[in-house]
Amino acid sequence: MNDDLLAAAEARAVAAEARAVAAEARAVAAEARAVAAEARIVQLEKQVAELTRNSSNSSKPPSSRSPAERLQEREREKARAKQRSKHGTEKKKRGAQPGHEGAQRELVPAEEVDDIVDHFPGDCENCWRALPEIEDANARRAQTWELPPIVPEVIEHRFHAVTCRSCAHVTTAAFAPAPVFGPRVHAMVATLTGYYHLSRRRTASLLSNLMGLTISLGAVSDIERRVSESLAPAVREVWEHVDGDHIKHTDGTSWFQNGVLVALWTIATSAATVFKIVASGDAKTLKMLLGDKGIMVSDRATALRFWAMHRRQICWAHLLRKFIWFSERGGKSGTIGADLLEYVRLMFEYWHQVKDGKLTRERFRQVMVPIRVDVEKLLHKGVDARVKGLSGACEDVLEHREALWTFVDVDNVEPTNNHAERELRAFVMWRKGSLGTQSARGNLFAERMMTVAHTARKQNKQVFEFVTSTYTATCAGTPRPSLFV
Repeated sequence: MNDDLLAAAEARAVAAEARAVAAEARAVAAEARAVAAEARIVQLEKQVAELTRNSSNSSKPPSSRSPAERLQEREREKARAKQRSKHGTEKKKRGAQPGHEGAQRELVPAEEVDDIVDHFPGDCENCWRALPEIEDANARRAQTWELPPIVPEVIEHRFHAVTCRSCAHVTTAAFAPAPVFGPRVHAMVATLTGYYHLSRRRTASLLSNLMGLTISLGAVSDIERRVSESLAPAVREVWEHVDGDHIKHTDGTSWFQNGVLVALWTIATSAATVFKIVASGDAKTLKMLLGDKGIMVSDRATALRFWAMHRRQICWAHLLRKFIWFSERGGKSGTIGADLLEYVRLMFEYWHQVKDGKLTRERFRQVMVPIRVDVEKLLHKGVDARVKGLSGACEDVLEHREALWTFVDVDNVEPTNNHAERELRAFVMWRKGSLGTQSARGNLFAERMMTVAHTARKQNKQVFEFVTSTYTATCAGTPRPSLFV
């Protein structure tokens, strides 16, 4: 009997041990599945983060968006508009708003009119008898703007031989081959290719269609070279103004020279803009190009770290996109990103009040004190979180701490680098259409024409007229005009 009980107890113990081993195996298997699932989640989060990164939440420029990304952005904008309408904050429609008076072309003075067409009533409205054509001093006026027929002038140069009445010697005027095209043709070609970014073939076609001027592609290229050389002093003058300005914006992008990737940089101030195409955008090259004087507004490009941090302003538009990306990731990153976004939006709200004159500079500095403290606390929190993609970015931003708030402390400094990005936009569109230039000479023409054109715009000068007068002075050997007079 005791043996049976002992055997039964041993059997139960063996069964219990087997169950424990099985349970432990299931626990190990479950833990393995959990580890695999966690790894898979991390991998999927990384893929989602990469797939959802776009120009609104990263440093990618808007021009880099694919058609699919543009479609997704439109769908997101529709969803946001729907959400705004629910809260009574519907975004304004495009175009003029209700109550806008509009803009109409004003009549030019009568003495500046080129031609007058008089209109007289034919019959009396009362008795229907024919009326005489008598001018009315208070006649209603309407004006039509029209282009005259554009026909090129052909100027012939004749070199005469004249006989002296005293000694009968015949003297012939020194012969010099006349230029095939005059200064205005040179300026027109250079403006079309170097400012409006028409191809040489389209430029030749346009001149032929509009004014019957036949010109070869080789002649277009040669005109670009001569105009580029004539603009060199003007470009040097622009560089001097930019170097001497206290506040400057800079940004860079890629360019192609004969299919080889090079770098294109701009330096923009309130009065001037220069462009330069360089073989490399490394720190050594940029230090020689940009110098180190004044306050520089830029992104956090590593190559720009040679500039003293306390004389820099980091672009908050780039940081805003970075914080949006944080907020879209979820978890600690999402929480910290959402908090940072709230402070940045409040900061920009105050900044716009300063720009609109609703907030004084002194008051702005006061209200920004707690915002500065809390933003830096959140960045430290992001570093301490040890989350991939968050902590490293927050640490990098904190390394630029001295350059975060220059726009608060120094008047006339902007919180964003939108100025330089807007200036660079035209070059980016040119690159997309032309795939860059084919030679160093082409680079010189592109950067010089764009430098002159963008600076002329800021100085309220007409690009075509300035290029014309500059080339005319070059040919005549007289002093060239200045962009700053």
